[in-house]
Amino acid sequence: MTVTPIVQFGTSRFLQAHVDLFVSEALASGDAPGPITVVQTTDSADSARRIAAFNAGPFPVQIRGLENGAVVDRRVTVSSVARALQASRDWEAIESIVVHEAQVLVSNTAERGFDLHEEDARGPEHARSFPARLARLLLARYRHRAEPLDLYPCELQVGNGRMLRDIVLAASSSWNQPDGFREWLATRCRWVNTLVDRIVPTPLEPLGAVAEPYALWAIEAQPGLVPFCRNPCIEVAASLERYEQRKLFILNLGHSVLVSRWQQDGLAPGMTVREILDIPEQRAFLDAVHEQEVLPVFAALGDAGAPAYRATTLDRFRNPFLDHQLADIARNHQSKVRIRIGGVLDLARKVAPTQRMERLRAILQAAA
Repeated sequence: MTVTPIVQFGTSRFLQAHVDLFVSEALASGDAPGPITVVQTTDSADSARRIAAFNAGPFPVQIRGLENGAVVDRRVTVSSVARALQASRDWEAIESIVVHEAQVLVSNTAERGFDLHEEDARGPEHARSFPARLARLLLARYRHRAEPLDLYPCELQVGNGRMLRDIVLAASSSWNQPDGFREWLATRCRWVNTLVDRIVPTPLEPLGAVAEPYALWAIEAQPGLVPFCRNPCIEVAASLERYEQRKLFILNLGHSVLVSRWQQDGLAPGMTVREILDIPEQRAFLDAVHEQEVLPVFAALGDAGAPAYRATTLDRFRNPFLDHQLADIARNHQSKVRIRIGGVLDLARKVAPTQRMERLRAILQAAA
């Protein structure tokens, strides 16, 4: 049986086109420790079909979009997954792999994947939630005196490594535990904060996905941390703040600006991001917001990479294979404007107090 030093919790199309693809490419160049065991933590017919498809062998990822203004449409084969297991059905095998094979754990669970279940408090054998099941696996590893693990959650939460650590500790707080386990869990295991970014709009059947060319896996540095695989899309930084700010105040803010213009000008109900940018005056407005109001704030922060990120963002917005409707982005528009536009205005007051931002102020006021 193949040894799998990477254990991945979650089977989503995002993971297929992100972590699984990165590891597949790294294995081909000798830059990963080995293949992946995938663990499905939910029970459903769809889950069972996906597990069977993983176990059937390699799967495709179709990369479609714009890159540096040029159309990309290529298919790659992902061959990094050695086996796939289901938590309720294959627990003994999963525990053995985590105890004896794993070096790294990766997760991207459902939107509420960090939520605990009321059964969790009854003890390890009753664990139902992902954090409690993870605590149970780490407890088994500790009891076997195995080395601590590196854990890379990819859930879209700020400080996701610290957050998962704290929830795992909470999930197991009432359990009967050996001396030293909680200290080992909290300080010896390495809980890594990460930020992931890739649009993966469409699944392929029975397995695989369509993904945009852009991909980012930003990893917050820690003492002694060496990422378990190498890929041009993986970046290690002392802080993830600049990545978070770019995504929120350039990409997400750009979406909200376009929604505001779409609503204000009464444009077609089914209009997409790509289509509104094909209208010269709408593209000019977004360019002015980014170039005259947003990028000067990033310059004041000393972020020299923001202009390149903005150029990449425009490629992503103009993806000819992605029909991202403005009506979908418009959900919760007021709160999004408050966070995205209000947030960059607050930041500007601190780092660039003389910066003129009339367009953004007008959008914020209109959404109030």
